[in-house]
Formats: sequence, C-alpha cells, structure tokens
Amino acid sequence: MTIGDIAARAGVAETTVYRRWGTRTALIADAVTDLAATHNPVPDTGTLRGDLMVVADQIAQLISRPGITRLIGTTIALSADPDVSAARNRFWTERFEQSSHVIIRAVERGELPANTDPRSVLETLSAPMYFRLLVIDQTLDRAFIEQCIDHTLVLYGATS
Repeated sequence: MTIGDIAARAGVAETTVYRRWGTRTALIADAVTDLAATHNPVPDTGTLRGDLMVVADQIAQLISRPGITRLIGTTIALSADPDVSAARNRFWTERFEQSSHVIIRAVERGELPANTDPRSVLETLSAPMYFRLLVIDQTLDRAFIEQCIDHTLVLYGATS
C-alpha cells in the first residue's frame, strides 16, 4: 500500500493525500481510528455489565479481523518509529477517552467505587483479549469474553 495507490483509488493527486496526512503512517492511523470510532459507538445499556459486554464484543470483532490483526502486529514491530508510536498512542488515547464514559456512568449509578480509574478498568477488560489473540493465537469466544468481564467486575468491586 502506497500513497500513490491510495491517491489513485480516491481519484486525487498524491499531493492531496500528502497535504492532508503527511505520511502513510498518519493516513493509516487516521483510517483505523475512524474505523474503530464509526463501528464501535460507546454503549449505554443502563448497566455496567451490559456496557462492558458491548465494549468487549466490539473489541473482539475489531481485532479478530485479519487485516486489523496484521496491522496491530505491524505497529508493535515498528514501535521504535516515532511516527508509528505517536499514531498508536493517539489511537489509544482517543479510544480510552471515548470508552471511559461507560465507566463514568457506572460510577454515577453506584455500580463502581467513586475512585475508579476508567482507563484501568478498560485496560483490564481488553488486555486479556489482545493477549489471547495476538500472543497465543487463540480465538475470542463468548465464554472467554464473559470471563474477562467477570474478572474485571470482581477486580474493581462492581456492585451488580
């Protein structure tokens, strides 16, 4: 995938693509961020468990896509590149910021203690899924996703 290929497919000049994104890395990061945000709206089911189920399902569906799995592996392999590192950090900052509303609402409903750190909860929920898929190459089935949710709820003292 080159900027030339992307420009041709979009029907624009390469300079147009470079003006908007600057680098191929920036373009890819923006595309993945948009994909994640567009297809993974922040849920509001009314319960922490319900919201975490939706979030976990969204994560599992996104990272199980073959192209995304390869992209994650590539970003990890290229993490010494400052552009790749910055793009990865920007992606995660935005995703955690958006998803934190699930945890904030749970605190407001009294389902989690007042001092709960939203990012920590989301990391606890998602890390085992990434590990299972990317490190040990196992599928993310319903039982495993529910186990991740149960462990997260227990660890953070959820009341429901």
